[in-house]
Amino acid sequence: MTPSRNRIAPRALLCLLLIAVLAGSGCARVKGMFKDEEANEGQPVEELYTKAHRLMTHGNWSGAELVFKRLVAQYPYGTYTEQALVETAYAQYKSGKHDDAISSIDRFIRTYPTHRNTSYMYYLRGLVDSSRQTVFLQRVWRLDPSRRDLATPQQAYNDFQIVAERYPNSRYAEDARQRMADLRNVFARHDLDVALYYLRRTAYVAAADRAKRVLETYPQSKYQNDAVAALAAAYTGLGNTALADDAKRVLQQNDPNHPYLTGDWPDYPNNLRKLNPFAGEKSALDNDKR
Repeated sequence: MTPSRNRIAPRALLCLLLIAVLAGSGCARVKGMFKDEEANEGQPVEELYTKAHRLMTHGNWSGAELVFKRLVAQYPYGTYTEQALVETAYAQYKSGKHDDAISSIDRFIRTYPTHRNTSYMYYLRGLVDSSRQTVFLQRVWRLDPSRRDLATPQQAYNDFQIVAERYPNSRYAEDARQRMADLRNVFARHDLDVALYYLRRTAYVAAADRAKRVLETYPQSKYQNDAVAALAAAYTGLGNTALADDAKRVLQQNDPNHPYLTGDWPDYPNNLRKLNPFAGEKSALDNDKR
């Protein structure tokens, strides 16, 4: 029995040491948090704001958020507090805390609906919702945002539209309009992808409806000529020669080099691609070399 106990003892001792180290590091972090809180306690509002702003300048978004929140807790009213709420939302956005940022923005808009920074907060909310779409996965796996859930991009579009229409002279209006145009292209591509899906499955009526939706809902989008081509293909499939010829004539006038006119569009991905579990999503539009 004694030798067995001797073999087990070192393992038990190692486990106890690991537990002690982890507990010690955890306590150190907790003590550090309390120490930071104590350091900020009772400081003048100007000093707290300067400290938080300095942290933001150095990219310490979490640290800046902590100090700004302390400022708001100690000084719930005043110019510094209003600006701290704005800066808190921005720090949360930069650190990827999207839900917290939206919550802070909504709180500010409810509290200060006529504030000079309200236009910026709508703009910032648009930026937050625009960046929610699994940015890392899009970059690594090349996922197309038009094929993701479009609820948050639509909310972003609505916020940019508020900035552009309600605050047309603000410094953010022009960028908001550009972002709206980019999002319209995302929405148009989404509907066009659906139209191509229907075309490939010979659901020509559904394909024509989607193509017309792109043209009517997102005029002047990047995919306008592709929508006309999809419409021509759908009418050809339906045997409606007159409407198909009309669509081809419009396409010839607006984009005489469009590959549909030479029979090279849409260029659908090979079916074998679906057998590769590591192949990213691919649309017929991805093969367009123009």
